[in-house]
Amino acid sequence: MSGIIPGIFDDMDRPIVQAVWDKDSMASASVGMADLSDEILLCILRHVPVCDLLMNVSQVCHKLQMLCYDKALLSHVSFSEEYTVDDLLMRHLVNELANHVQSLSLNGVYWLNGSTVEKLYRCRAVTHLDVTGCRLSSVRLSRLLSSLTLLRSLAIDVTSSFNSGQLSSEAVDTLSRLSELRQTLMTPSYGVVPCCAQLRKLMLQFDISDVTRDGVGVCCQLMMGQSSVPHYKQLEEFSARLAPGEVNQTLLLLYLAVFSVHVPERLRVFLVSIPGPNPAHWPAAPSLARSLGQRGDLEALQLPRSWLDSLSLKRALEGNSPKHLSFSRCPAFWPQVFESLLEGGVKDATQLTSLNLSGINHVLYSECRSVDDQLVAATISRLATTCCKLKHLNLMHTHYHHDNTSGLGGDTHLCASLAKLRHLRSLTLPACALSDGVNTHQCSTKNCSPSSSLLFLGLKRTPRVGVQNYKPDSEPSLSGDSTSGLTHLLAGCPFLETLELIGPGFVSALPRLEPCARASVEPRGMCAWARGVGDTHLAALEGFSRLHRLTLAGLPGVLRGTGLVQLARHCKDLQVLSLANLGCLKTMNYTPALLDALRQCTQLRELRLEQPHLNATASFFEALSCCSRLERFCLISRSGTFDPSAVETFMERCRNVMVCHMFMGGTLVACRTLQKTLQEKFTFDRSALNVVIYPLQHEDLPSVIRDIPLTLLDRMTLFQSHVAQPPHLSPW
Repeated sequence: MSGIIPGIFDDMDRPIVQAVWDKDSMASASVGMADLSDEILLCILRHVPVCDLLMNVSQVCHKLQMLCYDKALLSHVSFSEEYTVDDLLMRHLVNELANHVQSLSLNGVYWLNGSTVEKLYRCRAVTHLDVTGCRLSSVRLSRLLSSLTLLRSLAIDVTSSFNSGQLSSEAVDTLSRLSELRQTLMTPSYGVVPCCAQLRKLMLQFDISDVTRDGVGVCCQLMMGQSSVPHYKQLEEFSARLAPGEVNQTLLLLYLAVFSVHVPERLRVFLVSIPGPNPAHWPAAPSLARSLGQRGDLEALQLPRSWLDSLSLKRALEGNSPKHLSFSRCPAFWPQVFESLLEGGVKDATQLTSLNLSGINHVLYSECRSVDDQLVAATISRLATTCCKLKHLNLMHTHYHHDNTSGLGGDTHLCASLAKLRHLRSLTLPACALSDGVNTHQCSTKNCSPSSSLLFLGLKRTPRVGVQNYKPDSEPSLSGDSTSGLTHLLAGCPFLETLELIGPGFVSALPRLEPCARASVEPRGMCAWARGVGDTHLAALEGFSRLHRLTLAGLPGVLRGTGLVQLARHCKDLQVLSLANLGCLKTMNYTPALLDALRQCTQLRELRLEQPHLNATASFFEALSCCSRLERFCLISRSGTFDPSAVETFMERCRNVMVCHMFMGGTLVACRTLQKTLQEKFTFDRSALNVVIYPLQHEDLPSVIRDIPLTLLDRMTLFQSHVAQPPHLSPW
């Protein structure tokens, strides 16, 4: 609990002095909290965590007690990321909520005991329940479902200990009435799907390893008849997200076997994300596309690139008005996608709010990249005009090379085209998209082959640190240091809340797609335009003053990092910050600027920092202590070091920190010693504490990562894009 709320409401009659304008003069009037209408107070209380509402605010006075139990505040309750809620407090809150709550989420509340989660059976009015990531055995799940007879939506984990035979007849009856189900599969299983005969929405996450901890291969030996056709007859939405591995793909095809016989008539959402360059083929995909195109009510579509051809995609889109489309890593669809969106291939393109074009024009670095493999500003300009209500756009793993010889006016720059998207809230861009052109000494690399470009990079003298550093008062040139294109984007999209800027060739040391990622990623530094994006551009990002989430990865042009300080000083609402592989990888030149920037991030709740030579010293953790609201941090450094005493002191100062992940250099003994020290010292007061400290290059690291709660892996520890992903499906 925050501990701040009681002080705010101690005196309901504390006067609020307001300046009131009348015709003759300025007069002041005193208005007490008790004088505010119930509607205004409810609007204020919506921003207070439920635990504070019931434990603190409701104790202030009778009026607030009545308002805190208003159905507008207690009908939909989420305890996700409420790290201060321990077992004792949760049991008390369940008693208070039992007669009020209808939608309840404990997603990612991994620290509660199964016996505590089972107490949710008292909330008999619940219709929507999410216990993903909770400790819940099959027996306890059965007891819970037996009591929640009104349940219509359920989200659960299916672990290796799951046994559908332990579900009671009452639990099966509850499952038979479900209309929505989300399963996170950690073992080959159909879970509770065979019990759900009236599903309208099925969301699946496959996170099964191909081998066990003992090195034994995992196989899918499921009876296809267990998932029968009638269970999909009313299906309207199907989504599946897969982690790497053949077992996950095999299991997915078993779930989809019924589609080969009959495509559900009401299907309007079909989202499947399979990582890797060669997804398993699904023969029924063309018939699915044809069926989706015939009804005209398609809302969302994502298919692996091997499942469709351009003609099938055209048939799926024509006559529809989709809201979400994802063509991530589907370069063969590039012409057809733009033809459908721009040439009337869809019924109403203005309905589109989310578009993922990540890697849509990507070619292997060993192939010659031509002008046809780059984004065209004029085409994106037409896209912005046609799909004018876009809120989320992902252009990661694409290229845009602006030619500064043609000038910077009008729609000639990609950023100027994107500036037309006035409703944009989240955006992922390749680093080269911010460049106004290459510097004069880089121009010769434009027409060089990749191999010769790397040769020149290897032969030329390394620039002296600080020579090309950002200077606030310097005038931008018409080359790589200019931010004229970015200025258009700042003016056109002032309400941007999420920005991801990712350089070509960036692969995290802890990627979700390993080992399939590196095969299709070009070497770092290949793109001369991306190399020109540095401190000047980072400083210009200060114009996005409403940013809540920022990712900067793979930017070799960053030297001293002074742009970070400028950015942090003006983006006061920044809550999530991810920095990876900025500047030179052989050393870390921007440490002083990083520390200054962290001191400015007073609202930061999550930090992910990845750099090969990051040294987590006492001065680093002292600066990080200024982030008083920090809850989660992850440090990744192959050759980095850490100061154990500094880490311990930091954890003592920052009482809100619940997640501490450090994958650094150093010995296994040193890492384990620090991890044990932190756990023993802070677990008693922080029941949600999750500490993982391990050498990055240790051979047992995959097993260690597997023990981290999946919620934390997806959110922070493993690098991935969060833009233009459906709320219930975040493809890797």
